[in-house]
Amino acid sequence: MHEDTKEITELILEAADKARKETSAEPEPTLTRPVDWPTQCTVGPGLEGAIACETKVGYVNGTRGWLIYSGYDIFDLCAHSTFEEVSFLLLHGRLPTDSQLKTFKKKLARYRHIPETKRLLLGFPVEEMNTMAALRLGINLMRQTQTYRDRKEVSFPDIPEPISSDEDSIPMETVPMGEDRAIYEFPRRVYKRPEEVSSDLLGSEEVESCYHLVAGSASIAGTIARVRQGHWPLEPEPELSHAGNLLYMMTGRKPTAEEERIMDVALILHADHGMNASAFAAMVVASTLSDIYFSVGAGVAALNGPLHGGANERALYMLEEIGGPRNVKAWYKKARAQKRKIMGFGHRVYRAYDPRARVLAPLAEHLVGKNKNKKAWPLFRTVQVLENEVISTLGKEKGVFPNVDLYSGIVYSAMGIPPELFTPIFAVSRVSGWTARILEYLKNNRIFRPRAVYVGPFDRKLAER
Repeated sequence: MHEDTKEITELILEAADKARKETSAEPEPTLTRPVDWPTQCTVGPGLEGAIACETKVGYVNGTRGWLIYSGYDIFDLCAHSTFEEVSFLLLHGRLPTDSQLKTFKKKLARYRHIPETKRLLLGFPVEEMNTMAALRLGINLMRQTQTYRDRKEVSFPDIPEPISSDEDSIPMETVPMGEDRAIYEFPRRVYKRPEEVSSDLLGSEEVESCYHLVAGSASIAGTIARVRQGHWPLEPEPELSHAGNLLYMMTGRKPTAEEERIMDVALILHADHGMNASAFAAMVVASTLSDIYFSVGAGVAALNGPLHGGANERALYMLEEIGGPRNVKAWYKKARAQKRKIMGFGHRVYRAYDPRARVLAPLAEHLVGKNKNKKAWPLFRTVQVLENEVISTLGKEKGVFPNVDLYSGIVYSAMGIPPELFTPIFAVSRVSGWTARILEYLKNNRIFRPRAVYVGPFDRKLAER
């Protein structure tokens, strides 16, 4: 595997070796064993520290800079696997056999063809829209063409005196921790497939819909990119990988073997990352038994935020603002005095060097240097100087180190992708993790229903206005 891109593999293995020398090999005992429900934990604002569920999908150890997918270290996956294999791993909990991988690739190749969804999407002013809004719209339109769910096709059995539309509201508030399961719940809805609908269209609760989303989201992102450039969308090429097709459909040119491999690595690195904001948003929607297309749409909406998926775009703009490596020291001194957030550094979870940044940094240098990209090379040199400044100060003082956003934007920019499409690429990758976590959670589903502490007044009178 990867015989034609051995240099890329060697760079990843060197990054892995450096990371392993700087960290220990013991997981967090309180976060890597089955939960004895109900459990106690310390919760901060934004549900920080809250334990919402158990998972076998992925694990992040921020103190030691670990990222694990279903038991496999992220460095090994980047060096020796592909995004298709990783997607299968996340969804099924195991790496595919040769025959399973062949079948999975064939399905992805078929599901990348979404002409009806593209036709519907082109009826909107995509070139004027926020790219993530366009991606979310495309996913909603894909739902329209891929599923047969519709309110007029739904029949409900008799419901015995429902208490509330939020079926978990009463047991959740039973002292002290709620019942083991919801007491007041609606019977399972019965969805009848209309006779005129093709039997190839699957219900949105099926794992096959996850395959549709993984494949189709790449085609939607490619369509958005082409339309914004004033071109017609391109159909995927069957001989290219998922990463290669994404690049081809976005840029209009077939990537080199190294570009295809580096994009593949970038997709692997972004596929899952614990209970982050977008994964949580997708799971909250899914917990209501809304379908998986709506749930992924919620993940897209959350990822759009500049504190989440939009950070790499802002990091690139920051580097352009600095104006070159010679300006770094003065800019950084001023930024610290103004208490500005330095984009691409620090992370809500990591107190060590982000393992994803460890991989992307040498790949960015390799790609930018080899292509002699006149725009990307000064940005990379600026990053190198800025990284040294931040690590020597904030790194020592507060454990602030580079995160994945610092280098991913440079990688994409060197491939000819404009900044406004960085976050859609992130989303195309993260669909695998979102859908995997949704499927896992639904096996033991309980609607999310946290409480808020009321700190407002009481006994106010209308007559006292």
